[in-house]
Amino acid sequence: MKRAIILLVIVLMALDYGYAQNTEIKEDFVPSELNQPGKQYPMVNSQGYARFRIEAPEATSVRVGLGQGGTILTKGDDGAWWGTTSNPLDEGFHYYHIYVDGGTFNDPGTENFYGSTRQESGIEIPAHDKAFYEERNIPHGNVQQVLFWSNSTNKLKKAFVYTPPTYGIDGKKYPVLYLQHGWGENEYAWWNQGHANLIMDNLIAEGKIEPFIIVMTYGMTNEGFRPGARSQAAPGNRPNGQRPAQNAQRPARSMRLNNGFEAVLCDELIPYIDSHFNTIANKEHRAMAGLSMGGMETHSITLARPELFGYYGLLSGGTYSPEEIANTGVKFVFMGCGSKERPEGVIKAANDLKAAGFNAMSYVSEGTAHEFLTWRRCLYQMAPKLFK
Repeated sequence: MKRAIILLVIVLMALDYGYAQNTEIKEDFVPSELNQPGKQYPMVNSQGYARFRIEAPEATSVRVGLGQGGTILTKGDDGAWWGTTSNPLDEGFHYYHIYVDGGTFNDPGTENFYGSTRQESGIEIPAHDKAFYEERNIPHGNVQQVLFWSNSTNKLKKAFVYTPPTYGIDGKKYPVLYLQHGWGENEYAWWNQGHANLIMDNLIAEGKIEPFIIVMTYGMTNEGFRPGARSQAAPGNRPNGQRPAQNAQRPARSMRLNNGFEAVLCDELIPYIDSHFNTIANKEHRAMAGLSMGGMETHSITLARPELFGYYGLLSGGTYSPEEIANTGVKFVFMGCGSKERPEGVIKAANDLKAAGFNAMSYVSEGTAHEFLTWRRCLYQMAPKLFK
């Protein structure tokens, strides 16, 4: 049996390699939209391939940490190192870095984005459905940084707050979504990599949602946690008893007690936001959602503090069971993931919740894995369902 499995894997790898070898790469490469001003590389083409050029004339080996097994570059006559990914990349945003003679560096051609607990290079493979987060000539909201003191950590904390285009003009008060990033990221992720503000602006301009505020703060996910770490809790204590999705971050289920984020969010940030912004300060107009480890935090905190949140969202971040939310008074539950992340888990969980009488929705992002296009699409699908 083991031998048969090994042979099957070899055959599949050979087929994949054959596909890459037999696919003609179109020479319609253009600079990535995330490049530094005036930089031509990296480039992307219409098929999703990425091409790199790194100037390191004294190096003996250069590799890009992107694509299957990475992309090995070859030194050209001009002294620069060149290479193209062996396969097309998934649509959307990807972190990556460069290995030069064993050292790890960022690509000087691109902008930097905080991920994996460090600044990383970023590349964008244009998505066929990118219109929902594209830049448009429409009224735009504001993303502002706020500073608040945390007594529980004895530190000054910051958050980014998205307010819709009508905020401060119409004199209204607004619902609030507390939206969390994943492991290795911070409070910049959702509006920088995730384009949450553009998604909201476009939805509002199209009349698809009633405007609301989004608050994005650091979830303290990088302090003592790492992907793949074994949970301190027993496997049966995972949400709905499920295994983590492939490539998913695997935080300890005891995170709420370990990293102190519940106190920062619930006892310090929420009161600050309600006292400094025009919010409707009650459970029925407050939501929490998060991607990956931020989804795990959402799961833990919403169950621990059901009096605060009426809407829950898990984006590649586990599931809820009917037993868990039986006495929470939740108004709506959203669970989403990519089609490459074992989507049957979120589909079944939503069906179980609906069968038990809860208002729940599952969403599967087609053709994506544990990545920001999955989460951009999830936000786009979830936002119109909130605060109804």
